[in-house]
Amino acid sequence: MEEPGPEEEKEEEEARFDFLEWIGPDTSAAVFTFLVHPADLARASAVSRSWRRFVVRNGFSKIQCLRLCPEASNFTRIITKQAIASASESDAEHQHRAYMHLSYALLLDDPQDCIIRCIGASTTDNFPEETIQNTLVPTDWVAMMRPSYWSSAGHFDPAVPECLFYRLRSDLCLVQQINIQPFRGQPTHPPSFFLLLLLNTSITCLLHPAFFQYGDPIYSAKYVRFQMGYPKTPLPSQLLVSHDNEGQLAADDNYIWTYTSPQFPMLQESVLQSFKLPRAVLCIGGVVKIEFLGRVQKQEMDDLYYICISHVQIVGIPLPRELGVDPYKNGVVLKYYPDTRRSGVCHGESSGDDGRNSPSKWRNFTTRILHSSSARRLGWNQAILNRLFGAHDASEEEEEET
Repeated sequence: MEEPGPEEEKEEEEARFDFLEWIGPDTSAAVFTFLVHPADLARASAVSRSWRRFVVRNGFSKIQCLRLCPEASNFTRIITKQAIASASESDAEHQHRAYMHLSYALLLDDPQDCIIRCIGASTTDNFPEETIQNTLVPTDWVAMMRPSYWSSAGHFDPAVPECLFYRLRSDLCLVQQINIQPFRGQPTHPPSFFLLLLLNTSITCLLHPAFFQYGDPIYSAKYVRFQMGYPKTPLPSQLLVSHDNEGQLAADDNYIWTYTSPQFPMLQESVLQSFKLPRAVLCIGGVVKIEFLGRVQKQEMDDLYYICISHVQIVGIPLPRELGVDPYKNGVVLKYYPDTRRSGVCHGESSGDDGRNSPSKWRNFTTRILHSSSARRLGWNQAILNRLFGAHDASEEEEEET
């Protein structure tokens, strides 16, 4: 075979010339900022080692993540521990991996009710009969045919607000909308007046004042507002709200709020009302506060204003448990741990699965990404995704799971 001459070697060298070097770093950076999808950034970083170094060093994965959810600006540090990362990798490489995984997680499309438990209420009229726990009951009735609702304490001033606090399934949840149903003071099968007169006094004492009311009053609020954030200290692990801790856990000083919604008007109707946020919001820390502003309905027997709620749903997408948060000084740390057995601040209450008797949640997550309809629709390249998520054979995982 004939050896290439000097001119042919020169042409081959020019053909291998790096495009980024040719147009310069400033112009290259300007071009890369137009990559709006994580898959595009993954393709670019897979072109060559120099392109990947350019993507990592300039923090384009973080820039894209901030575009998807501005709440990511609250992260002051990144902590990563992963088997696929070598000790020689730089902090910039660790940050790149964490933000890329966060960006892909934000693209998941499987909305569900994200509430895992109640934290507390600002006030409760009759505990535990009218506890905040009742707002998670899917039916209108609880045991012994008691109506299911939460009731605030009564107040002479209709401007006094009330708040409900909920814990979500993951440290990071992409919240899309919140559904709330005000309570109507009318039993489904109201006993007649004659039968009420014959009831024993001990039984009538069990009747809920907000429920048995004349005129079918609806104990709604004028407006509702939402806040999302994280606790300054870890929340207690108990799943049920107690009479002692309800008001304490609902104290506003216990939390750092990273998002506050606009006020939404509430209808004076006992129907499930949907309040869709202007955009999907990343709840950092897994705590949501629902604030009711302005009381409407008085109770005839004491002439006080009350707010009563039957049902609450927080609809969104819990992000994979490999992504978590921790309070740190005046900010919050983003943690990236692919090993699901490594629990975060509140991960232990999200699931009873410790990872020993089931496939890794991270592997399930990457499999969903690799096989998702969105991936096929966008034409994501298998080799690019494998490089992004590390050495990973989805087909082997499927065989293991079966």
